[in-house]
Amino acid sequence: MSSHIHKTALVDAKAHLGERVRVGPFAIIEAGAVLGDDCVVEAHAIVKASARLGNEVSVGHFSVIGGNPQHLSFEPDTPSLIEVGSKVRIGEGVTVHRSMYEHSKTVIGESSFLMGSSHVAHDCSLGRSVVLANGALLGGHVTLCDHVFIGGGAGVHQFVRIGEGVMVGGLAEISADVAPQVMVAGRNRTRGLNLVGLRRRKVSKPEISELKKLYRSFLMKPGNLSERAKEFLKNDSLLPSQTAREFVEFFLDGGRGFARSEQSKG
Repeated sequence: MSSHIHKTALVDAKAHLGERVRVGPFAIIEAGAVLGDDCVVEAHAIVKASARLGNEVSVGHFSVIGGNPQHLSFEPDTPSLIEVGSKVRIGEGVTVHRSMYEHSKTVIGESSFLMGSSHVAHDCSLGRSVVLANGALLGGHVTLCDHVFIGGGAGVHQFVRIGEGVMVGGLAEISADVAPQVMVAGRNRTRGLNLVGLRRRKVSKPEISELKKLYRSFLMKPGNLSERAKEFLKNDSLLPSQTAREFVEFFLDGGRGFARSEQSKG
């Protein structure tokens, strides 16, 4: 089956389209854009020159992929990219911006789902199977690890890191780094482990028990979490699994502080 391009779509001759690509009415694909096999670009969507789409990516109505960063110092002629992994689903009215740095890129990991009206700013890096619910907003340079879920209308401040398996509640305001495998809501408040997500990903019961102990040790007590992490890492018996080690290692980096439980105040 060959590609199907609607007669009203504007597809530049210098765009690179794979096999079986479908382009809807009034969609625009600029020169230099690259689309893998079996991609779908729906009516009125725009795929900019900077976009690199893997196989089986769908781009919803009125979405814009690869727009210029919203940064006052950005020079529009800067050569940069937006890379979208295979099997990513992009809903209606989504905006994803390219990097603001020369030869750098914004990245959306494979099998992710960006729901309607969500926004990914320049230089973000999203891992595999990330979900942004409707209206979720990511500032520049945000890092989301694999299997993160961002609730509807939530906002994430620039340069924030969110660890693997985190669930962010709807309308949350996140301006601090969020440790792996936890739930967070409101303004930087953790609400326990993301147990549903852990079980869905078949994390073992012993590992979940380890994470519960670490959650209490790190996120329910006051103190310097980076120093606490260094102490834990000196004793391998405290971290019997890779999941536990990754949880603790998360606190070694980051310049924005960490989301914590309300009980950590003191």
